[in-house]
Amino acid sequence: MQAPPQPGGETLLVHFWYAHPVGHAIEALRYCLGYSRANPDMRVSLALNYATPTELGRLCPFIDVTYPIRQRFADPDADPLQALAHVPIEWDWIVDDARRGQPEQLAAFPGLGRYYASSDTYFRARRGRGTAGAEPPAYAAHQQLALDLPQECRERARLRLEGSGPRIALMPAGSGPRHWYPSATSWELIVHALLEEHPDALVCFVGKRAHDERTATSFGRDELDRLRRASPVHADCFDDDLITQLAMVEACDLFMSPHTGFGMAALAVGTPWLALSGNSWPEYFFNDVPFYSVLPDPDRFPCHNAFGPEPPAVEQDSDGEGRRSPSMSAERVRAGLVELLQAASALLDRRLPFEVALEDHFRRLLQFYGGDRSRIWSIDGIHRRYL
Repeated sequence: MQAPPQPGGETLLVHFWYAHPVGHAIEALRYCLGYSRANPDMRVSLALNYATPTELGRLCPFIDVTYPIRQRFADPDADPLQALAHVPIEWDWIVDDARRGQPEQLAAFPGLGRYYASSDTYFRARRGRGTAGAEPPAYAAHQQLALDLPQECRERARLRLEGSGPRIALMPAGSGPRHWYPSATSWELIVHALLEEHPDALVCFVGKRAHDERTATSFGRDELDRLRRASPVHADCFDDDLITQLAMVEACDLFMSPHTGFGMAALAVGTPWLALSGNSWPEYFFNDVPFYSVLPDPDRFPCHNAFGPEPPAVEQDSDGEGRRSPSMSAERVRAGLVELLQAASALLDRRLPFEVALEDHFRRLLQFYGGDRSRIWSIDGIHRRYL
């Protein structure tokens, strides 16, 4: 654990105890950066769910201390005060994750309300307590988060990915149920099509099979073997440690995946993200790095229902590989393949500037929602510039 904050300057705790996927850690780091940029003399610390990759805080020079909160999310029977005992009680400012007060979150996760209610009795904020990403204290929105990876990891990654062609990092699934992600057959189709257009490409496989207290990739060993065979020139860093995998992604020209918090981490190391968008959430984190989300036809392949009912799954996908959510079905992958390939080429060729990508994304997302602006959300509300 890092040492307590040192004397001098006001102190701020970004108190971001929530679910443990990588993306929520990236959200918290971005908020820390916004407060640090707006208050250069302030000492910013961070509290995260212990099962989140808390080591990412060490890659951010603007963060004083990262405190792992050892309470499983969201265990209604845990003792939050015991989990908080190692965190200093007094701060000048404390800002909490906004989810602590959202009714749909409190209903979905019974331990969330109890944890934050206990934290209200534990902490003392001398100047004020608020919400992450809001003022006070002063906050600079839309700052580019850049993780400062160890130089030795960067050098090893470059050596592993040596070659003249484009380097494409591929994470075939996130940490949700297996039916939320494309089948191995669909990924074979995508990989073959990519290699037809970019025959000298190197594919780098990213993910984690080990099931521990952190998230794991919902993709089987046999399925991964099929993708390796589909990619004659490839690198495999499945199950390497997180920092090594981030260095590999940083050394790639493109990161491709379904919706996953790891895609947010890819943007935080400066690698463009091509997302096969679907399931509950559209992409909502934008980091001054080019990106493209291939959105499905909402009538044929419903998704992005947030906390609403999950669309009924296809019980037997057309490729014969079992149950699949509509937005990740073989039919949807085939329907979006041309758009996916065009977006990959545009990102690899650096023909899609960030501002153009943002404008195009929110235009298409608004069409997806039938013109309902109220359903669109993004970190720091950057979508408001474009709607």
